[in-house]
Amino acid sequence: MKRHLLLRWSAVLFAGITGTSLCETAEAAPSYAGAADNYAGSQIAKHEGVLGAPNIAYTTEDQYLGHDVSGHQGPVDWPAAAGAGAKFVYVKATEGTGFVSGQFTQQYNGSYQAGIVRGAYHFARPDVSDGAAQANYFLAHGGGWSADGRTLPGALDMEYNPYGETCYGKDANGMVEWVRAFSDTYRARTGRLPTIYTSTSWWKRCTGNNPSFGGNPLWIARYNSFIGELPAGWGQHAIWQFSNSGTLPGDQNWLNGAQTALRNLAFG
Repeated sequence: MKRHLLLRWSAVLFAGITGTSLCETAEAAPSYAGAADNYAGSQIAKHEGVLGAPNIAYTTEDQYLGHDVSGHQGPVDWPAAAGAGAKFVYVKATEGTGFVSGQFTQQYNGSYQAGIVRGAYHFARPDVSDGAAQANYFLAHGGGWSADGRTLPGALDMEYNPYGETCYGKDANGMVEWVRAFSDTYRARTGRLPTIYTSTSWWKRCTGNNPSFGGNPLWIARYNSFIGELPAGWGQHAIWQFSNSGTLPGDQNWLNGAQTALRNLAFG
């Protein structure tokens, strides 16, 4: 018993000497366990379910087919993906301010070399740092944009927290401020508003259905035969993630339009 108390007192004394508390020490090292398997929609499928597939037979004349991938897929055969009809792809680059996908370089550069229009996305962690810090981290690790017509604006993945409380411990106002800080920082450094990836249900729950991001391209997630209601502020979507599996590696997406729409999204 005396030894146990001595160890506890030594820990407290050490924290006092270094000017930190034990809680602060723990908070300085947020968990990224499972980050390699967190991807756009991983938590949406878990919380909202997979309820069907589009009931419209789209063609490349009216909707371009694309997909999104992450380290979860491993190395991707990009010539095969292009041959299967992939016109665009979003690739996970980062999570929070402490994780970079080990597959990012292969996926991001490989898709470009195969002639697929590509973009990077960031898995948001509002629980570990502010929006500006995460935008800068994303930009420092592959999330940039260039006006080459083959690069999409970076995307911000806002979805259910895989590590704990659904809204990352933030109220609606706090979450809106977080998203705005990320968006404003990204725009200031690239000249582009980032695409926002989310589901209507999550957006309602965690931002109070805030309508002030309608200028950002919307990448909406809904695994059903129809898109359904969009979050407030958006009159239309740019991309619909309609399935978490299909003919292309990773999740399946339809662009809201074809060649002109893809060009507009790439160039702004």
